[in-house]
This record gives sequence, structure tokens and C-alpha cells, in this order.
Amino acid sequence: MAKYNRRESRARRHDRVRATITGTPERPRLNIFRSLLHIYAQVIDDSTGQTLVSASTIDAELRSQMVGKQKAEQAKLVGQAVAARAQAKGLKQVVFDRGGYRYHGRVKAVADGAREGGLEF
Repeated sequence: MAKYNRRESRARRHDRVRATITGTPERPRLNIFRSLLHIYAQVIDDSTGQTLVSASTIDAELRSQMVGKQKAEQAKLVGQAVAARAQAKGLKQVVFDRGGYRYHGRVKAVADGAREGGLEF
């Protein structure tokens, strides 16, 4: 029997990353959460604990664009959407928080989409 599971391992990795990464009002944190079907991105100011902007594959605005696309392509659209929403609030720079996931696949696609959308990290 395994002594750990995937969720606990990811949570441990995420805690390690969060020990060094913190979002400030000038440079908030771009956080990623990945489930089997969907991907979620939030820009968070950790000093106040508020989510400034968010985007996901289940957004009503993005839902129609997701039809017929692979998960990585959907993730890139989510990255572009969160970048556009962040820029509308006047945010240009963020700190990227991969959420304990490996930086490849859908997580990398969100990061690439956010960079294409104009966010700097």
C-alpha cells in the first residue's frame, strides 16, 4: 500500500513553492490549478488575500471557444484570457505559481498564453 497519494504529494510540492513565492499588490501571483478535465488560473494579491482576476475552461465567455480543441490549446486560451483581464485591471507583471505541477503540458500552455497576452514573468 502506498504511503502517499498524488494530491498530498502535489500539496507538499505546492507548499514548498509557496514558501518562496508571494504575490504583492505591485506583482501579484498567477496561480494554476489543473483537474483532469479543466484548468483554472487566478491572479492573487496575497497581502490582502483577494483574487484580482480569474479565468478557466468553464467560464461562460470562453466556453464557446473551447469546443473541439485539445486540452493544451484550451489552456493557452485560458492564459490569454487571464492576461487580458489582468491588463484591463492595470496589471503587467506577475509571479508565476505552477501549483506543484510540472512545468510542461497544460501548465506550460497557460504560461505561454499569458506571456502572449502581455503578462511579464
